[in-house]
Amino acid sequence: MSASPARLADVDRELRPLVSSVTLVRERELHVRAAASDIRDVAGRLLGPLGAHLLLMAGDDRRQDLGVFQVHYLFEHRRDDWFVNVTADVAPEDPAIPSLAESSYPASRFEREIRDLLGITPAGHPDPRALVRHGFWPEDYYPLRRDAATPVFGDDGRPFPFGQVEGPGVYEIPVGPVHAGIIEPGHFRFSAVGETIIDLKQRLYFTHKGTEKLFEGRGPGEGVRLAERVSGDSTVGHALAFCRAIESAAGLAVPPRAAYVRAVLLELERLYNHVADFGMIVSDTGFAFAHAHCYRIRERLLRLNHAVTGSRLMRGAVIPGGVTCDFPAQAGPAAASSRALDLAGEVDATVKDFLEVVDICLANSLVVDRLQGTGVLSADVARDHGVRGCVARASGQDVDARRDHPVLPYDRLRFAVPVRDAGDVHARAIVRVEEVKASASLVRQAVDGAPAGALAAPVIGLAPDTPAFAVVEGWRGAIACWVMANRGGRLQRVKIVDPSFLNWPALSRAILDNIVPDFPLCNKSFNLSYSGNDL
Repeated sequence: MSASPARLADVDRELRPLVSSVTLVRERELHVRAAASDIRDVAGRLLGPLGAHLLLMAGDDRRQDLGVFQVHYLFEHRRDDWFVNVTADVAPEDPAIPSLAESSYPASRFEREIRDLLGITPAGHPDPRALVRHGFWPEDYYPLRRDAATPVFGDDGRPFPFGQVEGPGVYEIPVGPVHAGIIEPGHFRFSAVGETIIDLKQRLYFTHKGTEKLFEGRGPGEGVRLAERVSGDSTVGHALAFCRAIESAAGLAVPPRAAYVRAVLLELERLYNHVADFGMIVSDTGFAFAHAHCYRIRERLLRLNHAVTGSRLMRGAVIPGGVTCDFPAQAGPAAASSRALDLAGEVDATVKDFLEVVDICLANSLVVDRLQGTGVLSADVARDHGVRGCVARASGQDVDARRDHPVLPYDRLRFAVPVRDAGDVHARAIVRVEEVKASASLVRQAVDGAPAGALAAPVIGLAPDTPAFAVVEGWRGAIACWVMANRGGRLQRVKIVDPSFLNWPALSRAILDNIVPDFPLCNKSFNLSYSGNDL
């Protein structure tokens, strides 16, 4: 599916009276220049009658070369597969943009992030609290400004300003930021009456790494090594989103065989994570059997990853222009024994092993009773929060970037997008199981259908000062990467959106009216990334 010229022409006609310019860039992208004062009208037209969704917002400090800040808005239309990138200049003297928070919850999150990292105020925003901003940063420190110098700061003992929930019988339960196991810090503060949770406040952003700042001035080859470390369990998803954005900026089509190998790697990543998540979900019901066997199966998949790419997490496999690995030689008389591996057959056998465990778990009424009706995220809340991935699909949202924005080879492969309406832990677990089945089928189709040919093509140059972007359906959901190169061919600005950024707030809604002991179960069914959230 691709955007029709007639549909893009309709979008052009709707927007042109509101903006200073509209340009068709690439086959399904409109790039628009608008005055900051007109952003609400432009966004209202896109989000309203045109039926688009806000995919991301990115701020950029262009004071040195253009004398302004810029804010970029990227909108997507899922059914018709088109994008609109809106750019607004912001005066540096008192930088501000009109807030879209009252009409778009995702916009409210992006605007708070831009304010904290660039000092651009979202005028009229209903929530003045910091989002990313560390509690002890100096007031005039905005790390994504070009002239930002790393300050010296420390903990002065001030408590974090949590809002208090008061009333008869209300008490608080603090959890974290230090957790058991190898996990990044996050603090959760429950307000409860008896065992019933009536409010959950999250405090994330303990370890802001400055990932987007680290992209500045790097070349594409250096950038992909950073992208694949945004969230370690989404190595392929983030590397692929970055590389596709780079290839879009370079006007490069990767060799077809490389595209098929990339799809297999993406599905292998989906497989080992979904298998592990199902085991963890059922483990939190007290059914340790599932945890042991799912992690045994996960290990089998990780070893398969290593056999294919040389890395259990598949680092270094996806590069700008293609891939560094090929499918292993198939078992048979002509195959070298050291590399002989029936990749699709091994995936099928592993998934069969997993589904036997699933059947045992779902036949246990004690397990199913804990999953059903727990942690319900309604369809309305999921839609309004812009939730992504398996969490969205378990709440009735029929979204999947592999189908909605297809690129080779997904436009030639057959797969169904599983959608459930219950919105509970059980639905989120079942969606994962269905996606495991679909991934196994996709791996076989891709291995059998991959054409012969090159595995990579050179990236010659990047179009300067022109936004380029990509959307990849990682195992958590849609990963978006937006890039801008400078005139020297280096990266000027990279904006990354992991699904966790929009899914974390929805967790606080899903846990309401559940009992405290069900939080681990609900949390595991979301399984969000701290690292991918706090860049």
